[in-house]
This record gives sequence, C-alpha cells and structure tokens, in this order.
Amino acid sequence: MTGVAALCVPDATFDARLREVLRSDVEFIELIGDDLVAAGGKRVRPLLVLLAAQALGAQPGSGLAGGTGGWGDVLDLGVGVELLHSASLLHDDLIDDADTRRGQQAAFRRFGNVVSVMSGDFMLSRLLVLLSGMPGGPALTRMFGQTASVICEGEVLQFQLAAYQEYEVRHYLQVIHGKTAALTELAASAPAVLLGAPAHVREALATFGREYGMAFQMQDDLLDLAGDEAVIGKPVGGDLREGKATLPVLALLDGPHGSEVRDIVERRAAQPGDVERVRLLAAQFGALDRTREEIRRRAQLAIDALGALPLSEARAALEGLARREIERLT
Repeated sequence: MTGVAALCVPDATFDARLREVLRSDVEFIELIGDDLVAAGGKRVRPLLVLLAAQALGAQPGSGLAGGTGGWGDVLDLGVGVELLHSASLLHDDLIDDADTRRGQQAAFRRFGNVVSVMSGDFMLSRLLVLLSGMPGGPALTRMFGQTASVICEGEVLQFQLAAYQEYEVRHYLQVIHGKTAALTELAASAPAVLLGAPAHVREALATFGREYGMAFQMQDDLLDLAGDEAVIGKPVGGDLREGKATLPVLALLDGPHGSEVRDIVERRAAQPGDVERVRLLAAQFGALDRTREEIRRRAQLAIDALGALPLSEARAALEGLARREIERLT
C-alpha cells in the first residue's frame, strides 16, 4: 500500500464539478454556490463516497463494475452528498441564528432569509437532477430522500427535547444520528448501490458510515464540554447554553448530582459558573471517561464492519478515518 495520497479524494476536479452543478443565472444563488465551493471545508462526506467506491473496485478514469456508468457517476454521487449537506447547513444557520459558517458570514446574514432558504432548496433540486441520471437512480433517490427526512426529524427532535426538557440516552442517539450519522451512513453506502455491490457489502458500509458518524458527533459533543477553547476555536458549553444534554451530561443526570445538573441544563447554563460546574462534575464522576469509551467502541464497530471488504488502500483509508476519532481522545 502506498497510502491515501495514491487514492482519488475531493480535489480541484471535485470542486469544479460542484461549481458546475451549482451554476445559476441568478446572481445571489451563484454567489452562495461560489461561497460554498471557496469555503471548502473538510469534505468528509464526499471523501467517504470516493473512498467507498474505490474500496469496491471503482477506478478514476474507468467504467464502473459491470459496465454501469463511469467514474463521473462516482464524482456526481459525492457532489450529491455535499449538496444535501450544504442545503441542510444553509437551513441550520438560519434556525440557529448563526453569524458565520466556515469563517465566512452566514448566507442569511448576507442575503436574507428568503434567499438563503431558497438557495438551499435550489441545491436539493439540483441533487434530484443528478440522481435522475445515475445508474440505480430510483434506489439512490429513495436513499437520499429517506436520509433527508431523518436529518429533518433529528433537528426538530433536538428542539423538542429542549422544549419539553426530556433527557434520555435513546433520544440523544436519535438526535445525533439525524444530525450527523445518517449522512455519513448514506455517503459510505450509496456507492454500493451505484456499483451494484452485494447486500452484505452495502450493509457493511452502512454500518461503517453510521458508527463512524456517531463517534464523530460524540467527539464534537465531548469537546464542546471538555475541550480547550484555544484549540476548538469557540467557547465551551455551547450545548448546555442551548439546553442540550449530550452524552457526558446524560451520564451525570443518573448520578448523585443529577438534580443539580438537570437544573443547570433546564436554565440553559444561564448563571455564572454553570458550565464550569458541569465540566468539573463530568471529570470528577467519570462522565468524560464513559463518553470516551463509547466513542472508542463506536469507532471500533466502524472499523470491524469493513472486514466484509477486500484489503485495499481505500479500505485502509476508511479505517484510518475511524481510528482518528480514537486518536483524538489521547
């Protein structure tokens, strides 16, 4: 194996295709699309698409297995996943009243609510056009539609739980699946549908994407409570201030200081010292360690799922993404 550098990953070619798909004669839509491409980001979701496809034998510049299409369909599938992700971010920023996105002014701040929402809908419409021309288009469209509904349900459930002050692990897992893991599950498994892979391979990639996404989101939630502000680049305790009970907080609710922590969550950490108090209790009573252990467990489940695939550079790269979540804990 020569390493990830030998694999096709989202690069200038990917960005050019994304820009092409987003092209519009309407200036404001075009500008939002340009901002999306220029901002870049980690492109984790399209990376999953490209790596999963290569793990299944697809090669850049060649036809797909069985002669169904070509590498361009794989690229378009990655673009489609990025479109769904970006559309959800445009809507999320407005809902969350965010000021910035990836270091830039949030679209709704710059262009207004209507333009931002309709641009997100424009991205979804372009996604449908992409899917309609792909091999396995109906099945892929169904997958994307189901994922979009799960994303919406997860976002709404998060607000519902805060409003009703309902704090349970099963609800938390449902929320983070909707927020993050549903889309990584789609990104990892959709290439199997495009390539006509066997059902057990599709399920293995779905399991990888889901468990990797769960570990990824749990890691972000852990850092929000226990991270170093200088490292994560934002104030800690944001979830507490929004009335969200993440995994380490849920662990505390079942402990001797459960009533105190519940009061802090319910008042959204509005009093001085609330966040620091929860941080202290989480460290003192093992809530952080239990969360770290769950992240390790989820990441290992993701790695184990890839055992259904043949050894390859692409499979190793996927395993590396999951291992990185474990390494971030040290």
